[in-house]
Amino acid sequence: MLTNPARLPLSLAIKQKIFNRWRAGEIKKHELHYLFWECTLRCNLHCLHCGSDCLATSGVPDMPVADFVRVLDDVKTHNPYQKLTVCITGGEPLLRADLEEAGREIKKRGFRWGIVTNALMMAPERFVSLLNSGMSSISFSIDGFEKEHNHLRQHPHSFEKVVNAIQMSVDFQKQFPGRLVFDVITCVHRGNLGILRELRDFLIEKGVLHWRIFSIFPEGRAAQNDLALSTEEYRALMDFIAETREYKTAEGKSIHLNYSCEGYLGAYELKVRDFFFFCRGGITVGSVMCDGSVSACLSVRAKDFIQGNIYSENFEFMRLWNTRYQNMRNREWAKVGKCANCKQWKNCLGNGLHLHTDAHSEPARCNLELLTN
Repeated sequence: MLTNPARLPLSLAIKQKIFNRWRAGEIKKHELHYLFWECTLRCNLHCLHCGSDCLATSGVPDMPVADFVRVLDDVKTHNPYQKLTVCITGGEPLLRADLEEAGREIKKRGFRWGIVTNALMMAPERFVSLLNSGMSSISFSIDGFEKEHNHLRQHPHSFEKVVNAIQMSVDFQKQFPGRLVFDVITCVHRGNLGILRELRDFLIEKGVLHWRIFSIFPEGRAAQNDLALSTEEYRALMDFIAETREYKTAEGKSIHLNYSCEGYLGAYELKVRDFFFFCRGGITVGSVMCDGSVSACLSVRAKDFIQGNIYSENFEFMRLWNTRYQNMRNREWAKVGKCANCKQWKNCLGNGLHLHTDAHSEPARCNLELLTN
């Protein structure tokens, strides 16, 4: 346990300064490396923590594959970074019968692609079909054991389905090393914090190699449910992650755990993730939402951060990428409220964009403050 997370050891402070200089270069270049496609707002679950508040039926129709392909062609032509990764998400992407068609089009243009799924519809036949269409990465959410997971996901078979999908992925990885990158995501709240060590051992026993932990932020349906961690619970979570990154079972097995990209963490930086905090929204990460809106990652949905719409801008995504996004690349506007005189501003730049209600506000929460209170 760190006694003063706000105080950086000298070696970490030096690394942070070097990282900040590199980050400034990335902001200046703003090459698009990662593109989210919100292919649908339909979902077959009703999760208590859903940031998008997705429903079984959506008032926004699914974006046709042909429309997203026109975006891809524009990116292929005008983006200097040619090793782009496309992440297809939703809603629940497996609800689309033409997901494989989209995957083939992405692959045809030389880009990698993957999906984030709740796995409720991940039958073995669909898994193989997606792989044959070029899918190279997949992420599953598991938020505890049957009791905890099914409660958060509001479905009696959700845990069973995701465990089956995880097993399929583990088996495939063993048979075809290097062909598929997959990880498991856990959203931590006060209802599952206490079972994380058991969940860790369960995932290790299953053969999962990579794990990501997120804390829940108050957006969409999550804002209506009391799921946020207290300061004590949040610090306990950081200590658990740091512990797990050094942990091995009696048989010498381990799992590589990272905390999500949210929030500057002071002396916990590099103890709980492989990288220093860096909100890459609008810098190397962009998105096309289901209605055609263009933004950063799909958690950044405030009106001020919508940079345009492909349906009113002739599908010229790269023109928007290169000429707009200024409020994401220069965060001086966020130096207000508690951030105005913060000594860690140069390391944090106002936290993640998803925690701002507009381009004038302080963040809904300060992660470092949670650790130091």
